[in-house]
This record gives sequence, structure tokens and C-alpha cells, in this order.
Amino acid sequence: MSEQKATAVDKVRTCSSPSDLRITDMRIAVVGGGGWRWPIIKLETNQGLLGLGEVRDGASARYALMLKSRLLNENPCDIDRLFQKIKQFGGHGRLGGGVCGIEMALCDLAGKAYGVPAYMFAGGKYRDKVKVYSDTPSLKDPEEMGKALKGRMDRGFEFLKMDIGLWIAAEFENGVINKTVANESATLMHPFTGIQVTDYGISKMQEYVGAVRQIIGYEIPLASDHFGHMGVENAIRIGKALDQFTLAWYEDMIPWQFVDQWQALKAGVDTPVCTGEDIYLKEGFEPLVEARAISVAHPDLATSGGIIETKRIADYCRDAGIGIALHQAGSPVVAMANAHSAMAMENFIALEMHSVDNPWWNDLVDIVGQDGDIIKNGYVEVTDAPGLGLELNEEAIKEHLAKDSERRAAVYPKGAFEDTSDWDQLDAHDRTWS
Repeated sequence: MSEQKATAVDKVRTCSSPSDLRITDMRIAVVGGGGWRWPIIKLETNQGLLGLGEVRDGASARYALMLKSRLLNENPCDIDRLFQKIKQFGGHGRLGGGVCGIEMALCDLAGKAYGVPAYMFAGGKYRDKVKVYSDTPSLKDPEEMGKALKGRMDRGFEFLKMDIGLWIAAEFENGVINKTVANESATLMHPFTGIQVTDYGISKMQEYVGAVRQIIGYEIPLASDHFGHMGVENAIRIGKALDQFTLAWYEDMIPWQFVDQWQALKAGVDTPVCTGEDIYLKEGFEPLVEARAISVAHPDLATSGGIIETKRIADYCRDAGIGIALHQAGSPVVAMANAHSAMAMENFIALEMHSVDNPWWNDLVDIVGQDGDIIKNGYVEVTDAPGLGLELNEEAIKEHLAKDSERRAAVYPKGAFEDTSDWDQLDAHDRTWS
């Protein structure tokens, strides 16, 4: 080789040898506090590249660990093939957490291997930054609630959300029928509780929302969630009463499985209706979309299938005239995975954030090529750094490991990124056909 050619070759910088990249290990650290648990995944490779992902908030780290034996010695750049291999082990709600967390880590690794941001695998970007909507903890006093939301606006947020539930009506005598069941209804689907809100109770909900709107005004979208476990007829009555406040959407008023009831709800109110945070894969959204039963689809990327599958869901909804808001309640790892997927969505509205008041949330990671907090003035700015563009702050991870709690089973694993070799051997026959 001539000296001139050798010099030219020396100047070529390769991020890795993607064809030779192989997964060699999976480690997990469960971070948490204040009722939250976030199992953060780290996929290790033979080239020293690390892929980051996250099991959905509140789900078990075991949902990801059971997939380890199916990933060892595989090339993480084969994102779709590996996703097809493991997706049968996911499901609706938190059951999708392991598959989705792995998919995020594969996108992170492939991005690092090829030197491109993860959103490129979802088709490239429609925007340079991602709008965030800030969920805000409930306060019984509507004026205090309004001030809390106004505080979000003062911090630069251009989209808000609050809970408007039967808990407002239940504060008053004769506000809720079958009130004693309300405290026991968490595991009972809405049509089966027999709970109803009276006209008087609904009037108190109107007063509450009206007081909030008077404080924050109508320039900023305000979405609503957590109405309580009531049947669709009650949901329609409440929705009609609150239509006057021009809310961004009514979220999860009834379970997503009941498509005909969503059709009735959508037809019965003038405010957009929204659901989807517990739906797994595009196939799960199809009945609602084909029936045009929702106004806004609301996938949680840690349940819906990960970065690329959620982009597929968004495109499918776009073609039906349905917008996408992304549900998210995890660490910065899953938040950034959502942001990358959102970058590639034409019909994207806003991304949910639950941790804007958490003083250590930003400390868990460093953003490659960027200083300061992940959220700035109500937006996430996604850089062109490879993969998710994150590096873990392992000291902060160790400092904020989740503890066992009364509401959850014992946290596993206990430490940060401990040995998981017990999960190395495949002990099942996975084929679903003969």
C-alpha cells in the first residue's frame, strides 16, 4: 500500500466492526424511590460497547433476565430479527417491559456501532427537539392545584396534565354512589364496580376544573387522567360536564379493551379521548384504530414494543388521522428512548414526564455532548450522538438503588449490575409451531 493510501486509511474512524459485534452479558440495576422502581438494563459486548435499556416502571427485572439466554452471542445490530425472536415473551401492561427494554438497548448498541443516533433506525427525524408534557401530583385544593400547574408554566412547560377523578366528588356527601367500593376497585375493571358520580358530585368536579382553568388560562393545553373506575355511561356524563373547559384529552376513562365502549365515549363527548399506555405492539392498537374509537393514541414505549415498533404504531395512527402522545414514567434511559422515537413521528404531540420534581433524576445519566438537565424549557433536545446519546452515572445509580417496599415484592437484583450468569442457559423450547 502506498504511503498516500495508508495515510487516507488511517484517517478513517470506525465506531466498531458492526458485523463482528456480539452480546456477551446482561446486567441490571433497579433504581427507585418514592414508590417508583426502574430496572435499568446494560447489554455488554465483545467490543466494549454498552447498550442501555429499561424495563417499564413497576415491572420485574426478571422480565428482561429471562431473555438473556436468547440474546447471548447474537449481533445486536440485527434489531428486527432479535425483536421477532423475543416478542412472544411480552404482553400488555408491565408484561411488555422485558422485550421493550431489550429493544431499546439493541437500538442503543446498533447506533453506537454505526455511529448514528437511535432515531435513525426509526426512519430519521421530523423535528430537532421533543415537546414534554408535565404530569403534576394531585392536590385537593383546586387553587393550590392551579398554582402548581402555573409553576410548571413558569418553568417553560407548554403542555400540562392533571388528575380529575371521583376523589373530587367523594369529598362531598352524596357525591359518589357506592363510594365504599372505590377504595377496593383498583383490581376491578370499570364496568364491574357499580360506582357512579351524582349530578352534585359532577358539579363539584366542574368547580374544581373551573378554578384551575381560571388560574392557568386557556393558552396552554391541559390534559386529564385518572377519572376512577366507573362505567362508560358515567364517563360520558362527566365528559359532557367538563367539555366546556376544552381539555386536551380525557385519558383512560374506561379500559382500552372495550372498543365499542370507546366508540360510544368518543361519540358522546366533544373533548378528544385517549388511551393506550398498556397496549402491547401495533396489533394491540388495531381494533381501536380501525374502529376510529380514539382521538389520541397513548403508547408507553416500555410496553408498546420499543423504539421502532412504537414508530410503526405512530405511522399506522397517522394514516387514520390519529395523533400520538407518549406515556412515560421512568428513568432518563427510557425517557431518552421515547424522545428518539418521537423524533421520527410526524403525528407526535407530546411526551409525558413524571419526574420533573425529582432532585436526583437527571443525575443518573450524562448526556453526550450536552450539559445540564435533560429537559430544558419544556423540551428534550436530542443530539446526534450515537445510540441513545447517554452514559450512565454509576455512582448515582448505586446511591439510588430501589429498596424493598410494602407495596412491592422484594427488589431483585439487590445491587447494581450484579452477576446474572444464572440466566445464561436456555432451558425452554420456544418455537410456537410444529
